[in-house]
Amino acid sequence: MESGGTEGTGGTEAYGIRVLPAGPHALLVELADGERAEAFHAELLRRRERGALPGVREIVPGARTVLLDGIEDGTGREGRVPAGRGRGRARDRLACDLLSWPIPPLRREEQDAVEIPVVYDGPDLEEVAALWGVRADEVPGLHSRTAFRVAFCGFAPGFGYLTGLPERLYVPRRATPRTRVPAGALALAGPYTGVYPRPSPGGWQLIGRMVDPAVLWDPRREPAALLGPGTRVRFVVPEPVPPPRTEPRR
Repeated sequence: MESGGTEGTGGTEAYGIRVLPAGPHALLVELADGERAEAFHAELLRRRERGALPGVREIVPGARTVLLDGIEDGTGREGRVPAGRGRGRARDRLACDLLSWPIPPLRREEQDAVEIPVVYDGPDLEEVAALWGVRADEVPGLHSRTAFRVAFCGFAPGFGYLTGLPERLYVPRRATPRTRVPAGALALAGPYTGVYPRPSPGGWQLIGRMVDPAVLWDPRREPAALLGPGTRVRFVVPEPVPPPRTEPRR
């Protein structure tokens, strides 16, 4: 389908991007790694914002993939494409176009960041500090100075997989997962940082806690999730509240 690329079984590939059909109106785009997937997702959002991505109803990023769903062909009277008369053509045209797109490197400063107040007092803080080769009291500064971005969402409603940590600060999952991780736990695993929106089992390293985890997922709000794909995130340590002043007795 694309000069300079290769056509595989049911898909096309070029320059580290593989495009696979996912039904008559969807495409699954596979990227070489998470960073390229984030950059590709950001480019999709930019093109959709300026009206250069018509006919795509939904964009769903994953760890190294992006799903484009609802790619519509021209419709007939009843809002459907007659069988055998062009169904999937828009999808196939877009599949070819995607392979020729220039994808700029990911820019993490494109929008205002959501600030999340956290306290760095997690049970795995000492272990993470040892893995990083620093003191435990140095972990908060290293982590909170990082510019994070939500790569994709999953696991539980409101849970975002945040990237941004340099590779030297990646940590493994715990050898033995916990049967219960409290809501608001600030956690690390591999390249990702996440905040648990509700209690659940988990095997990530816990380094702190969010002050008010209820804001991560609120079904009464639109959108319900505080952290959507592409959102910039900054973790902040709240200033301590000074004790109230008491007047000396007379």
